[in-house]
Amino acid sequence: MAPKNTTSESSGLDYGGSSRQEGGYSQTKNRGITGLFNLGNTCYMNAVLQCLCSTTPLVEYFISGSYHTAIVRGRGELANNFAHLMENMWFGDYNYISPEAFQLAVSKLHPPFGRKIQHDAQELLIYVLNGLHEELGKSRKRRNSGRRESSSLLNCCSDWSVISHLLQGQLRYEITCLACDNTTFKTELFTVLSLPIPSRIHCYLEECLQSFFQQDTLTWGNKMHCSFCETKQDTSVKSSIYSAPKILILHLKRFEFEGQYKRKLRTDVTFPINNLDLSPFLSPSLQRCPRYHLYAVVNHFGDLDWGHYTAYCKSPVTQRWYTFDDTRFFNIPQSTVQTSNAYILFYTCQPFNAPTSPPPL
Repeated sequence: MAPKNTTSESSGLDYGGSSRQEGGYSQTKNRGITGLFNLGNTCYMNAVLQCLCSTTPLVEYFISGSYHTAIVRGRGELANNFAHLMENMWFGDYNYISPEAFQLAVSKLHPPFGRKIQHDAQELLIYVLNGLHEELGKSRKRRNSGRRESSSLLNCCSDWSVISHLLQGQLRYEITCLACDNTTFKTELFTVLSLPIPSRIHCYLEECLQSFFQQDTLTWGNKMHCSFCETKQDTSVKSSIYSAPKILILHLKRFEFEGQYKRKLRTDVTFPINNLDLSPFLSPSLQRCPRYHLYAVVNHFGDLDWGHYTAYCKSPVTQRWYTFDDTRFFNIPQSTVQTSNAYILFYTCQPFNAPTSPPPL
């Protein structure tokens, strides 16, 4: 499904030298503004890494060395390589560097990522976040919310990590049997919300969110078992946000598959740069939700069988937007961030600060 990478052809400044391992040397580049060498169809990985590099609370946790005490015994290869890469991207002396060691660590989680073939950026993002969470997971007890229908879920032990702390939210499903009106509740954790988009020329992000959270009716082969009726019945399911994450990642589902039929949806989705409001999608237990502000975007150009990924990221140092196209990067006006190529949107409800330099060895 994921597109094949093509040679970087975007306009702008081309920095660098000839060394794949070390990159192009410079003593004047801005902190956190570093290109990534394309290892062969790895633009999907480079674009995701640029967005994670701009997620500075996450970067600070790794660069500071705080993650060392959280590593699960016998694990840590992905976390160590991620920390090393982020440190080089923020405090190294190169305009671009190679993510080869990180790619090798990711390929151990999912071997196809080690091959020079096309992949999907959203799939890679999920593997990286899950991999880091599993390597840094600690067992903690969640607080009881006091709500009877969810207490059995919120009292149980669950893995806690910097990933769950920053990026994890919780959905609540209200499940109603249409035969007897018996209602039950279920919760589900998420780090990325995959939003359906309409097959038309233009829509708004809020429409995609409304479609995701709309009430669904399950009938025929999708009926659910009702404990009160003791049989499968037609069921309505309504989802809402039960716990909002500090950092919200939204994936626009641009690729459709039905048997052998496949296509890319080129709908121009208008999304807010500032003040994204999730209030209409909250559970009744939540009184209010913070507003979210965009800080990074993964873009996809091309079609399903070929294409190219780039990233737009806002620097917490300069407060300016930059486009990253493998080893190339340059400043862009905020007005150009909104395009029909947007594929993954990164939002935060808190302002970001630049990470501090790593402690001396």
